[in-house]
Amino acid sequence: MPLTARERYQRCFDRRDLDRCPIWDSAWHSTSERWIREGMPRDVPFHHYFGLDQIASFGLDNSPRFPEELIEETAEYAIRRTAWGATLKCWKLHGGVPEFLDFRITSPQTWAEAKTRIDLADDRIPWAKLRELHAGWQAEGAWIEANLWFGFDVTHSWMVGTERILTALIEEPEWLVDMWTTQLETQLALLERVLAAGYTVDAIRWPDDMGYKGTQFFSMKTYRKLLKPVHRRAVEWAHAHGLKACRHSCGDIRPFVPELVEIGVDLLNPIEVKAGMDPQALKRDWGNRLVLNGGINASLFGQPELLAAEMERVVPILKVGGGYVVASDHSIPDSVSLAEFQRFVDQAKQLASY
Repeated sequence: MPLTARERYQRCFDRRDLDRCPIWDSAWHSTSERWIREGMPRDVPFHHYFGLDQIASFGLDNSPRFPEELIEETAEYAIRRTAWGATLKCWKLHGGVPEFLDFRITSPQTWAEAKTRIDLADDRIPWAKLRELHAGWQAEGAWIEANLWFGFDVTHSWMVGTERILTALIEEPEWLVDMWTTQLETQLALLERVLAAGYTVDAIRWPDDMGYKGTQFFSMKTYRKLLKPVHRRAVEWAHAHGLKACRHSCGDIRPFVPELVEIGVDLLNPIEVKAGMDPQALKRDWGNRLVLNGGINASLFGQPELLAAEMERVVPILKVGGGYVVASDHSIPDSVSLAEFQRFVDQAKQLASY
C-alpha cells in the first residue's frame, strides 16, 4: 500500500526505509493561473494534480491589527495597507514580492504603540479553517504544519524596512529583540490553544532569510547575540511538543548552518544554489542531523536539458540515507509551463525512488 505524505515525511525525518523521498514545491499564484490556462482543473489543488506529497498549513495572527485599507487598484496592481502598517504595491499579472512603499513601525516608540495592540484574542486563530479542513487533512494523510511569522526577515521586509532594521542591528538591538520575541511568543501562546483543542500538528515552519547572493545580512557575532536565542526558543518549544522545527532561509547562509544544527533545527529549506549554497557539501557535513529540502537550481527552469542534468547530479547524492525532500531552491515562477513542471515531477519521482 502506498505511503501517505505524512508517513513519507516522518520516515524521511527518522531516516527509515522509504519508497522514495518526499516531493513538494511551492508555486506563485500567477504560476498556478498559467497552469489552469494550460489545462490543470481550477478545482484541483496543484499538489493533487501533480501527485506531490501534501503539506497542509495554517497561520496565526500576531499583528497589531492596524486598519487594513485598499488605497489604489488598477488592472495591473493594487496598493494596500496591511495589518502591520506596511503599504505594499502588489502585482496582479505576475508573481514575485510586492514593492514596499511605506511603513508605520519605524522606531522603538512606534513599535511600543503597535505592541499595545498585540493581544491573545481567540479570533487570531483560524478556527473556521481548522474546523473545515483539519479532519480532511488527517484523512488524506497530509503533513500538517503551523506557519510562524517572526524574526529578522519578516520584520525588515514586511513590517519596518530593510535599511532601518540593518541600522538598528547596531544602534538599537534591544528594539529588534523585543519585536522578534513578541512576535514569536504571541504565536506560541496561540498555537498552545490549537493543540489544546485537539488539532494535531506535525511541525512548525518559519521563514527567516539571513543571506543573499554570496553573503549574509549580518555577522555571526550579531546572529549569536540577537537572533539565535529567539530561533532556539522556537525549536525548543517545538521539540517539547513533539513537533519538528523547519527553517526557510533564502540566500547564502553557509556560515550559519552549524549554528542551526546546534540549536536543533530539523529541516532547512530551500538550499539556494544560485545564491551560493552547496547541497552536496551540506549532505556530506550535516546530512545525518539536518533534513535538506530543495537544492535544485530554479534558474534552470526553461532549459530542460540542463535542469535534467542538474537533477541527475544532485538527487542521487542527497537521497542517500534519507533526510531529503526534493524541491527547487526557492519556488516555481510563472515562466514554467504545466508540461515543464510535469517533467520535473516525473524525473524527481524516478530519481528519488529507492
